[in-house]
Amino acid sequence: MANTLVQFRAEESSRAKAASICEKLGIDLSTYLRMCISRLVQENGIPFSMKLDSKSESSAISAMKEASRIAKENGISDMTLDEINAEIAAARKAAE
Repeated sequence: MANTLVQFRAEESSRAKAASICEKLGIDLSTYLRMCISRLVQENGIPFSMKLDSKSESSAISAMKEASRIAKENGISDMTLDEINAEIAAARKAAE
């Protein structure tokens, strides 16, 4: 398979930041760009996100926060474990 040279212009500060992020991810900028082109063609679109965002949350944490918000809105955020277990038992019994 023949290789071809692809060139484009970018601001030096952006290039340096991008190279630094790639280095932290264990790849170089050229490898990242080859990955992008390969996946873009394979998926016929932009298929992925690679971030070093320390503030990003897992989907489990996001779900727990959403559940807490809903509980507060419904006035049940202060339930004890015994109360929660009683609600679950009642719901299971009603489903029988």
